[in-house]
Amino acid sequence: MYAEAQEAGDAVARQFQANADLVDDLVDRLRQRPPRFIVTCARGSSDHAATYGKYLFETQLGLVTASASPSVGSVYAVKPQLQDALFVAVSQSGKSPDLVRNAEIAKAAGAHVVALVNVTDSPLAQIADTVLGLHAGPETSVAATKSYLCSLAALLQLTARWSHEARLFDAVHALPDALREASRQDWSALVDGLVDARNLFVIGRGLGLGAAQEAALKFKETCGLHAEAFSSAEVKHGPMAIVGPGFPVLAFAQDDGTGDGTVAVAREFRQRGAPVWLAAPGIHGGDSLPLARSLHPAMTPLITVASFYKAVNALSVARGHNPDLPPHLNKVTETV
Repeated sequence: MYAEAQEAGDAVARQFQANADLVDDLVDRLRQRPPRFIVTCARGSSDHAATYGKYLFETQLGLVTASASPSVGSVYAVKPQLQDALFVAVSQSGKSPDLVRNAEIAKAAGAHVVALVNVTDSPLAQIADTVLGLHAGPETSVAATKSYLCSLAALLQLTARWSHEARLFDAVHALPDALREASRQDWSALVDGLVDARNLFVIGRGLGLGAAQEAALKFKETCGLHAEAFSSAEVKHGPMAIVGPGFPVLAFAQDDGTGDGTVAVAREFRQRGAPVWLAAPGIHGGDSLPLARSLHPAMTPLITVASFYKAVNALSVARGHNPDLPPHLNKVTETV
């Protein structure tokens, strides 16, 4: 897991180069026939990437983006009205039967199906109208790391070219080096603080919510540590009642309009006696966790997660677990 996470910068650079023409062709099509809305479909870490994609598409393109429940198509056999939609399926393996079935339904309904997959000859890729390979290379650790970051990077590259927003172009260009720098950040304070923990919250908001979801999953699968992810807004609607002395919180703040609110929630929890670690651009010292430089809020979740992966791998080992082989899990999960 550690070695694969460290490869993310190189993998993203490889992906950007390999997919440039494909993304431009897709963007030309989308400009000629603009979709009415976007639908994402994914599970696990890929669904956390899709959460990021939702906020990215809605904030940068102004296109309403919804998450499809795979069971609606695969179990309930419902065929949603997806004519003139962009259907984005995200899957490292491209083999899960429910995702494949939903892509078939979307295509038959008149949606343009885009597959973000690491295995470009997979069943999902064979159905898609456009295949954007993740180019992460082999990933043998059960816990996805570089393939998750490559999924986010593919969404970022597509959005930058579609939007023609100069700062997003700059972020895409800078991302590989930023990921390499992120993997060198020292988050040992988080590792030391969670060695004996049993529960925690991970909070984020907006573009950073998917990163919080991904972190909570990694705590569970690699560390045997129960973690729940919440929006820093939603956590105030009930869940925060259990936060107090001894209840740890990891907060991911964004360098956008959601950032102040997340920092304020972290501060409130710290005042209650909860151990709090905050990763926020521009905030240093105390219990804050260092971040590599971000050129755009859409870039921030990627460098945050890259630093987190190094820390959670170390925490897994410190807690006596094998981060590469979590119990009861397989690399490819095939749900129907």
